[in-house]
Amino acid sequence: MKNEVIITAALTGAGDTTGKSEFVPVTPEQIAKDAVDAYNAGAAVVHIHVRNVETGQGSRDVALYREVVERIKDTGIDVVINLTAGMGGDLVIDQDDPLKPVDGTDLVNGLERLPHVEELLPDICTLDCGSLNFGNGSQLYISTPDMMRAGARRIQELGVKPELEIFDTGNLWFANQMIDEGLIDAPPLFQLCSGIPWGAPPDPGLLQAQVNMLPEGANWASFAIGRNQLRWVGLTAALGGNVRVGLEDNLYLSKGVKASNAQLVERAVTIVEAMGGKIATPETARAELGLTKR
Repeated sequence: MKNEVIITAALTGAGDTTGKSEFVPVTPEQIAKDAVDAYNAGAAVVHIHVRNVETGQGSRDVALYREVVERIKDTGIDVVINLTAGMGGDLVIDQDDPLKPVDGTDLVNGLERLPHVEELLPDICTLDCGSLNFGNGSQLYISTPDMMRAGARRIQELGVKPELEIFDTGNLWFANQMIDEGLIDAPPLFQLCSGIPWGAPPDPGLLQAQVNMLPEGANWASFAIGRNQLRWVGLTAALGGNVRVGLEDNLYLSKGVKASNAQLVERAVTIVEAMGGKIATPETARAELGLTKR
């Protein structure tokens, strides 16, 4: 176990969760407030999606990202900002005509997923490292090798740290390939994602296998969705990783008890400290992850 564990709070995501919990933040003001609350509870990093204010659905609107980031910075807190760059990869196909995209499709190339990153230059942005059958219907998440290389190259030019989102072992294999090609600067940062249908299942043995595949000197974190989120905190910390919690991945503090982002961070703090670990500050996180404060 690491001496100091970095906690990331994934505040809202893009899933259809706003009708399932009143605690899921939607407006820029709500998302920024949750970022501050998560920071005060012990999170060193906040991972940010934005949502259409009218519909509550995920959005790629640069103005919404700008408002969230400005609101956070205006508070003066020293939190590490991690913006998603995964929006724009959704393809929903017609079962009878697979070449025909249908409602729910939001598919653009790798560079068109980055305008908010180019403008706002966050500390970190995500880079999804592979395509995925998403859920039980006809939706796919698309991230091809060409898209990934183009995105990695542009993120590198911007001086932003990519968080390599790993949904299965093949994703990790290709992420390591991009490192070998010089597209990812040292030290690389991985997020090992478990339990998302149909990526890697939340199996401790599989997590250990992925950890074994990481290159020397890599920084990494892991999370699992739903009821596995909080138990995954302990498992990840025990294996030497950093942790992620938040309403993007799980809505409950315990069975039937809905959570806020701050409460999930507080519970993660309790778990890590009960295991004998300490909670990393944003300053410590920046030093470990190789970030320069902007």
